[in-house]
Amino acid sequence: MRTVEWDYDRQLVKMIDQRKLPAIFEIVSFNNYLEVAMSIREMVVRGAPAIGAAAAFGMALAAKQSQAVTRTDFERDLAAAAEQLRATRPTAVNLAWALQRMLAVVTNKEIISLDDLRQAVLKESQRLADEDVEINLRMARHGAALIKDGDTILHHCNTGSLATVDWGTALGVIRMANEQGKKIHVLLDETRPLLQGARLSAWECEQYHIPYSLIVDNAAGHFMRTGQVDICFVGADRAAANGDIANKIGTYKVAVVAKENGIPFFPVVPTSTVDLSLPTGDAIPIEERDSAEVTELTLFGRAVASVGAKVRNPAFDVTPYKYVTGIVTEYGVVYPPYSINLRHAVETEQAKNLTPRR
Repeated sequence: MRTVEWDYDRQLVKMIDQRKLPAIFEIVSFNNYLEVAMSIREMVVRGAPAIGAAAAFGMALAAKQSQAVTRTDFERDLAAAAEQLRATRPTAVNLAWALQRMLAVVTNKEIISLDDLRQAVLKESQRLADEDVEINLRMARHGAALIKDGDTILHHCNTGSLATVDWGTALGVIRMANEQGKKIHVLLDETRPLLQGARLSAWECEQYHIPYSLIVDNAAGHFMRTGQVDICFVGADRAAANGDIANKIGTYKVAVVAKENGIPFFPVVPTSTVDLSLPTGDAIPIEERDSAEVTELTLFGRAVASVGAKVRNPAFDVTPYKYVTGIVTEYGVVYPPYSINLRHAVETEQAKNLTPRR
């Protein structure tokens, strides 16, 4: 199944519970938007594109839940639902992007009846999910062209099917290269503190028969300095107009060491993840998560951290554009100057969506 999808028979949202992988593969269902908001906040679903799709389907649930009998009340209900969903996680711009797209349908005056509006919101959320898969496939083809037969690829966090509706961004590129028959090997950072590389990327590589080795985060520099990495691919939760990239904590360190060792570093970023309203990455909000994600880690059955340890737990960091070789988008690989070329890619996509759809 897809990571996030609408169940048309039961009229609810289904997701893979990513907290339980790789030990347990479990599908969970939600029938109201507050539950969807919880699923995003608690990382039942994660990854910027998947979060956007989940929020869109959450809006479809909100439209179904609304008891409004007037257009004004219906719009008020959906606006309130959007605010609840938007507040769940601040860094991934796909969340706000998806909600804005749903609200554009809600306020489309060409749709008259409330029943038609409810159907239109669901239709648009399904369209957004389907488009995500198609966009990922396009990025995969563009990115795979950068991979040579025999390459060893460094990957950070999880950017595969689990981070999107299906297929994936950076790991989708790697999957495409593997399916093209290229003999590749992937070094997967474990990606602390929630170990998305160890838990999720390794599991996905096994599903798709991609050769890999799991490495501790601090080993990445060693493998790059000793010539054992040919290219790096990562995802992004937000990109600023100048090409700065916000991604899972630890990405900045990977990019700096890659640059020092002459290794190409490519974020794989759909244009929906680019935020042209932010001139640089310094303006990207960085989510700080619960200290328990750090202090509850155990080793040999015992807690690693001292009792009462003070913790800082930023979920993301920002990689300045000067460390970015190129940005893989659905329109191809964008190279510097990003302030010009990235804007062009985004505005090309926006031009396709100017006309409200029913």
